[in-house]
Amino acid sequence: MLSKFRLILFLHSSLDGFVEGPNGEMDIGWVSYDADLEKHAKEILSTADTVIWGRGTYQMMYGYWPSVPSNPSASQHELEHAEWIDKTHKIVFSTTLEKVEWNNSRLVKHNVKEEIMNLKQQPGRDMVILGSPRFAHYLMGLDIIDEYKITVSPVLVGSGLRLFQGIKEKINLKLIENKTFDSGAIGLVYQTVR
Repeated sequence: MLSKFRLILFLHSSLDGFVEGPNGEMDIGWVSYDADLEKHAKEILSTADTVIWGRGTYQMMYGYWPSVPSNPSASQHELEHAEWIDKTHKIVFSTTLEKVEWNNSRLVKHNVKEEIMNLKQQPGRDMVILGSPRFAHYLMGLDIIDEYKITVSPVLVGSGLRLFQGIKEKINLKLIENKTFDSGAIGLVYQTVR
């Protein structure tokens, strides 16, 4: 087993720095999602065995992905992702949920930083914050994210939820990878310098 040493944030952003449009969490239709970005996302997720979510993203994902395998119009990519996410460990951080019911899910209600630091010491692979931008903002404020994997779509959204919020002190980052996709989207990977 690999040492689980990285907490990775994976989000899609507009060029003007929004992760959601003005109509809330479902307002991401502007993401330049195509076969290239599907492949890129699969590569990112291939290093992870744990997904970390806040309440809202967990509920949205649980409301959709378990139904994909029985959906006759699901794409091959959707079927593969549904299988991966079902098998993956899912840790949900929420003070309001009473339980989580998805396969391989666990609810954490308190001590976020201590829980994540403990998870980093467990055997396994990477942990990825998949979506959950509000929870990601909280984790940014704690300065415990090890890598930022951001895809930037060539669009200006104008308003909505910003990519970066809640940062209390400067966090130095090092660009370790960048890719340009045919759609004009860019994939950026920044490592936190500590």
